[in-house]
Amino acid sequence: MKILKFSDGRRTAFGILQGTNQIRILSGSPFEGPITPTDAVVALSEVTLLVPTVAHPRVFGIGLNYRSHIAETGRGTPEIPPVFMKPDTALLPHGGQIVFPRAAQIVHYETELVAVIGRTAKQVRREDALTHVLGYTCGNDVSERAYQRKEMAMGLMTMGKAADTFAPIGPWIETEADPTRLRMTGRLNGQIVQDCETSDLLFDVADLISYLSSFITLLPGDLVMTGTPGGVGPLSPGDTFEIEIEGVGRLTNTVAAFTPVRT
Repeated sequence: MKILKFSDGRRTAFGILQGTNQIRILSGSPFEGPITPTDAVVALSEVTLLVPTVAHPRVFGIGLNYRSHIAETGRGTPEIPPVFMKPDTALLPHGGQIVFPRAAQIVHYETELVAVIGRTAKQVRREDALTHVLGYTCGNDVSERAYQRKEMAMGLMTMGKAADTFAPIGPWIETEADPTRLRMTGRLNGQIVQDCETSDLLFDVADLISYLSSFITLLPGDLVMTGTPGGVGPLSPGDTFEIEIEGVGRLTNTVAAFTPVRT
């Protein structure tokens, strides 16, 4: 089942994708009760897709979580998941434009599988962790490396990850995906630059949810960006970056430079 969030100019709602171009509108939010389809339908081509979660989710990121990415950075293997957070102002839907902040120097793409929390998770065991996941979607952990490196030298990792539009997520939530062996492909202007399976994860989705929930109560709609494989590289204004995850979906975003607002 593919659950999406959309606006048609009159309302914002959740729906289920039927076929390739029809949305069956849901009654209410899948994060607040059972998934209840209505009789109403709308064409996918007639709506604007939104980030498929609650209005203000918490966004958890995980660094150095693919063995191939650890190898390309030359860093040691983490003993625990390196966790950081992005603000909800970083969120960007499918089709939206990644906009560099004024201070940007080196901006990289990061293809990621994102777990969407469906029910409250607190102190959950690894074997129970996936029962708290509604489904999975695509994500891009866009990162400003010059500032990230300066922050990491001080033991921090915040502003280099936190800029507006630096967390593209979408296009929808796939509820039936098996997160243990999904192929992920990142394409920069149509050329494959990242190609990996989630079997390369150091800490898998169940590990991450169990670990996070041992400190923080995870809430419905929270997003867990699970890390990126090897092959990260720079983005430039005018680029298009596409993330495709097998059985989940395809997230596409364009890139633009910062434009001062004239008053």
